[in-house]
Amino acid sequence: MRAPRTYLFVPADRPERIAKALASGADAVIVDLEDAVAPTAKDQARDTLRDWLARTDARIVLRLNGVDTPWHEADRALCRAPGIAAVMCPKAERAGDLDFDGKPVLPLVETAAGFDALREIARAPGVERLVFGSIDFQLDLGIAGDGDELLPFRSHIVLASRLAGIAPPVDGVSTAIDDGAQLHADALRARRLGFGAKLCIHPRQVEAVNRAFTPSDDEVEWARRVLAAAQAAGGRAVAVDGKMVDRPVILRAEALLRQAGGS
Repeated sequence: MRAPRTYLFVPADRPERIAKALASGADAVIVDLEDAVAPTAKDQARDTLRDWLARTDARIVLRLNGVDTPWHEADRALCRAPGIAAVMCPKAERAGDLDFDGKPVLPLVETAAGFDALREIARAPGVERLVFGSIDFQLDLGIAGDGDELLPFRSHIVLASRLAGIAPPVDGVSTAIDDGAQLHADALRARRLGFGAKLCIHPRQVEAVNRAFTPSDDEVEWARRVLAAAQAAGGRAVAVDGKMVDRPVILRAEALLRQAGGS
C-alpha cells in the first residue's frame, strides 16, 4: 500500500470532527490529545476518544502527550486500543521512549535535543517514519523563517530516514489555511527535498498536499516511456528526451509509478 501523503489533525475532544476528517480525503487522521486539548480537558478527552473507538472500526493515529507530562501514562494505555493504527510522539528526544507494544511510531522531531538524537530515534524499533515538527523546532532554536532557514535540518531528517531504512519523513504544517498556492508550493518543496508526506491542520489543505505528493500526468507519462524504452533496448544503451537512460533513471521511473499507484 502507498504510504500516507497527508496526515490531518483533529482535536480529541471534538469527536464529531473525526468522521469528517476521515472523509476529507486525507490518507491518515491524527487525533490529538496534546496541543489541541487544554490541560483541564485532557482526561475527559481521552475518555471520550476511548468511547468513540469502542463504537467504530475506523483506524487513526493518536498523538499523545509527552513523556514528561502527567497525562502520558494514561495516554500510553489508550494506545493499546485496536483502532490506534500508529502513535505520534511529541518532542521525541530518546529512542528508549518509543516502545508502544509493537504499534508503529511516528516520532515528532521538534527540539534541538530531538534533532541531536535523530539517527538513534530513526533506528528505534517500531519507528515507521520521522515527522518534522517545524513550528516548535523554530521556537526552540530561535529560528524566524520556514524556508532556507530550515533547509539543513530538513535535509538531515531525510538523510537519517534513508540511513535507517524507514519511509520518507513527514514535513511540518503550513499555517496558512486559505492560501492554496503557498501550501502547494510548501508541499512541492518538501517533496523535492525527499519528504514523502505533510501534516495538515485543516481539511481544506488536504487536496493541495495530496496533489503535490502525487506524480503529475507528465511525470507518469515520462516514467512509462522510460521503462518502455529500456525494455525495448534489451540492455543496450538508449535515450529518452535526449537523455541517457541508466539504472538510476529506471529506478526513478519505477518509483514514480509506484507513487502514482500504477505499474
